[in-house]
Amino acid sequence: MVLAEDGVDYVAGDRGYRKLTASFVADNIDVCAEEELAYLAVHNHGGQAEVGFSRTDMASHERGYPALLDINDGVPVGALVFATGAVAGDLWLGEGERAEIAHLRVVDRPQLTLAPGPLPATLVDPGYDRQTRIFGDRGQAVLKGSKVAVVGLGGAGSLISEYLARLGVGELVLIDPDRIDPTNLPRVVGARRSDALTWLRGPRKPTFLRAVGDRFAAFKVRIAARVAREASSTVRVTAVPRSVLEPDIAAMLTDCDHIFLAADSALVRRLVNSITHQYLVPHTQVGAKVSVKDGKVTDIFSVSRMSSPGSGCLQCNGLIPAWKLTEEATSPEQRRRQRYIQDDDVHAPSVITLNAVAVSRAVDDWLMAVGGLVEPAASRDRWVMYHPMTDEFVEVDPAKNEKCLQCGSTRFARGDGAALPVLMR
Repeated sequence: MVLAEDGVDYVAGDRGYRKLTASFVADNIDVCAEEELAYLAVHNHGGQAEVGFSRTDMASHERGYPALLDINDGVPVGALVFATGAVAGDLWLGEGERAEIAHLRVVDRPQLTLAPGPLPATLVDPGYDRQTRIFGDRGQAVLKGSKVAVVGLGGAGSLISEYLARLGVGELVLIDPDRIDPTNLPRVVGARRSDALTWLRGPRKPTFLRAVGDRFAAFKVRIAARVAREASSTVRVTAVPRSVLEPDIAAMLTDCDHIFLAADSALVRRLVNSITHQYLVPHTQVGAKVSVKDGKVTDIFSVSRMSSPGSGCLQCNGLIPAWKLTEEATSPEQRRRQRYIQDDDVHAPSVITLNAVAVSRAVDDWLMAVGGLVEPAASRDRWVMYHPMTDEFVEVDPAKNEKCLQCGSTRFARGDGAALPVLMR
């Protein structure tokens, strides 16, 4: 953001009341062209709850923006005008396309949705009566208009998906390449023995039958999609049984309103962390862990970590360790050679109630933010861990490293101007 200095860059106009100087516009459009950034001129009008451009504003756009669009090599240019509680926008998108903005979302706690005028209060499904008593019809409409992704549909992710569907979220994007395993049945919501083909995969079954079961068991995303559609007759579900690290799948996250990260992979954490700060899409990392040493449980915790664009990220706080990135990026055969113990088939302890604690906190935090019920004094981002062995809650204010390559200036708000850390095969 570059502020125009009154009387120097913002002066008396020739055709209207005020104008930006030609040199100020030229300097900044050159920076945008060099760095592949959109150019938006921003000013404000008086009043509240409703705003629009004046005829003088629109005439100046039509005179100047075609040339700015050419200088910016087709990367969008345009303008925003604010009033108290309202915003209007005129965007020039290239190839003769021009659009007004329907709304502008301020990604914070609470989340704000601004439009050129008051959002209409629409009647919602009476089945959501108990919720509308909290959020109102407009709040329920915000949920219906939300597009939310869940990455990882295991024990935690399957709960998140069902919660979101029951809350009335309009669109879900579910991503997980894995098929259901018999050991997942106690934790994955809605999973059936028939989904896991348990009669083919018992330890006493011949190897070839177990292989058939492994190959044809249901994908976790298909189970989650079934549960979501049973919970909501209106939810739109995109179930993707592939890795989010594939470039075209990662791109599906960039226009979501929120991402719930329930996959315990350093590579996936790094990717979602990058999308949050590069495309301004908040995410919440959710999980539960049981630590065991010498056959004894040493620690149990559930965790919920919401990250807003520009806040301290997972990388800043040491939650994407380099050694784990390296290990995950190697082939299975290389990993086996590097390990002293062949432990690929040794699963970490887990139980559904630990996942439920983390998920309830994570979805509640998101719900309060989009519903506008966060108190002003509440922290913007506070990570919470619960240790049931000691009945202790630990709250952490995430650290912020200004030189971080994930949430710092090299990636922040760059959109398509920076490459995502996906796997190219």
